[in-house]
This record gives sequence, structure tokens and C-alpha cells, in this order.
Amino acid sequence: MLPYLAEFLGTALLVLLGDGCCCNVSLTKSGQKGAGTVQTGIGWGLAVMVPACIFGAASGASFNPALTISLAAIGKFDWAMVPGYVVAQMLGGFVGAILVYITFKDHFDATEDGPTKRGVFCTGPSIRNIGRNIFQEAVATFVLVFALLGFGNVKGAADAGVNYFFVWGIIAACGMCLGGLTGYAMNPARDLGPRIAHAILPIKDKADSDFSYGLVVPVFGPIIGGLVAAFLFTAIPW
Repeated sequence: MLPYLAEFLGTALLVLLGDGCCCNVSLTKSGQKGAGTVQTGIGWGLAVMVPACIFGAASGASFNPALTISLAAIGKFDWAMVPGYVVAQMLGGFVGAILVYITFKDHFDATEDGPTKRGVFCTGPSIRNIGRNIFQEAVATFVLVFALLGFGNVKGAADAGVNYFFVWGIIAACGMCLGGLTGYAMNPARDLGPRIAHAILPIKDKADSDFSYGLVVPVFGPIIGGLVAAFLFTAIPW
């Protein structure tokens, strides 16, 4: 039971901090409005690192269905636990987004632009091309999963806790180097959970939740990229 609870709480905290960072830099009357993409890149890296530090020992700190599935596919995670992990991660993303809305309610009300408000919950492409957007998400997630597996080769990193700092570096690198394409979801729970929350919350003057994009690109792109990374990693004779 503890691993599933840890995945739920960790994903909820991840989204609370990450989407909260987006609210800070995007919503009207926020004290940090306009801070920009550098803060977003650093903030999202920390948003993943903090729950990883807290819950890593309890669940492995996946917080990501694409990563969970990829690890199971190469025998590094029990397939029997995958459904429970994915459900916990999706629920965590949903609850984290609800907390973000409650926390920033006044700022959502003060922000007139609907797409901006949607954008703090979930990702979207700078140029919409579904096929290429899937590829872009796959590439970003490939880097994420391959790097996570690769850092496992660093002797003593886990014992010293340095592996959690690596997590921050990976997320920040993916965001700052590839984030301008699709918003670097790299995680179906991070995108779809908050997107569902956006759809049902009573957000003033909100835009469409764009499930024609959200049910495809940030779901299939990360899973494809994660699987390719995992299988390639295991094929290399380290």
C-alpha cells in the first residue's frame, strides 16, 4: 500500500509545485509574473526533485506512467504493480491541479486569457503538428528515461543521495533545451490529470481543454520515447 500512496502523494506534490510555478510566471497580478522560461525550467526541475527526495525510498519515485511502463518492459519493475502505480499517478496529477486552482483562485479570476489559464495546467505545442508533436515528446522523454537509467551507472550516487540532484538536472535540461516545442510534458499523469481538472473546475472564462491534443501527444509520445530509451539502454553492453 505504501508504494501506491507514495506515488499518489509524490505526483500531487510534483504538479502542485510545477503548475504552481507556471501560475507564478503567467497569471495576472502574480508577484512573479513575467519571470519567464528560466524560472519555469528551474522550477519544474525542483518540482520533480523535491517529491523524489521525499518518496524515493518508498516507491522509487516514478511519478510517471511512461517511466513506470518503460521500467516494467525491461524487467526493472513488476508488471503486477503497473496498473496501481498508473492510477495513483493519474489521481495525484488530478489532485495536485485542484490544489493549484484553489491556491491561485484569485489570480485565475484576474486573468482574462483562457489559453493562458489552460497553459498552467497542461501542455500545448508552439506549432501544432500532431505527428511531429508526438515525435518531439518522444525525443524529450527518451532523454529523460535514458538519462535516469544511465545515472544508475554512477557508483555510490544513490547512497549519497546525489541521484536526486541528477533528477533536477535532467528535467531542467529537457525543459530549457526542448521545452519550447510542446511544453515537455514527458509524463501522461503530469499533463492528463491536470487537463481533466481544468475541464471540470469552475474556472472563470476558461478555454477549451483541448483533449484532441491532450489524449494523444502527451500520452503516446512519452510512452513511445520511454520504451525506446529503455530497450536501447539494455542493448548497450555497459
